[in-house]
Amino acid sequence: MPLFELADIRFGYPGQALILRGASLALHEGQRLSITGPNGAGKSTLLRIMVGLLRPDAGRVVAFGKPRRTEAEFHEVRRRAGLVFQDPDDQLFCPTVAEDIAFGPLNLGKTRAEAVAIVDRTLDRLDLMHLRDRITYKLSGGEKRLVTLATVLAMEPEVLLLDEPTNALDEANEARLVEILQSLPQPMVLVSHDARFRAKIASESLRLADGVLAPDPAP
Repeated sequence: MPLFELADIRFGYPGQALILRGASLALHEGQRLSITGPNGAGKSTLLRIMVGLLRPDAGRVVAFGKPRRTEAEFHEVRRRAGLVFQDPDDQLFCPTVAEDIAFGPLNLGKTRAEAVAIVDRTLDRLDLMHLRDRITYKLSGGEKRLVTLATVLAMEPEVLLLDEPTNALDEANEARLVEILQSLPQPMVLVSHDARFRAKIASESLRLADGVLAPDPAP
């Protein structure tokens, strides 16, 4: 049974033509799938539909074995699937790094002490402990990107959805990100324009063009 299954997804923003015109995919346990395509093709839109941040005009979203339609049904999906946004500023909103990482576990009902332990364990695992007490908005773009990943991993998701995760990363931080992602056990859906990065993370690739997904012919 797929962890995620999107069937014939159609979606258009208000007042605009459909951006997705029958997109379908399935993500299984152990699978790492990348999605390519031109700017504006709807790649980020597709990831947001997977976790219920956007609702399709037509089609079916099945996540973790259940059809998902209502906001209440997607609450569970967002606990089990972590989306790393393309823009870290859309995801980081607390005064310090530690508070940003603790936010998710606290919302899951962890005690303050449990959340602090998760913060320290996550930062230590990612070799980011030096950022623990930094003011979030003063971080560099690359540091924000890595902290955003930490906030998602602190929730212990079963699936990772990554939207252009190499944005704003210098060579050293990109290498660190590759090392981190290669070490993780979770299945992933990766959106990235960087072919070399995709090849290091995902073994399969789909191309989104003209509103539909098809096997990517590029190596």
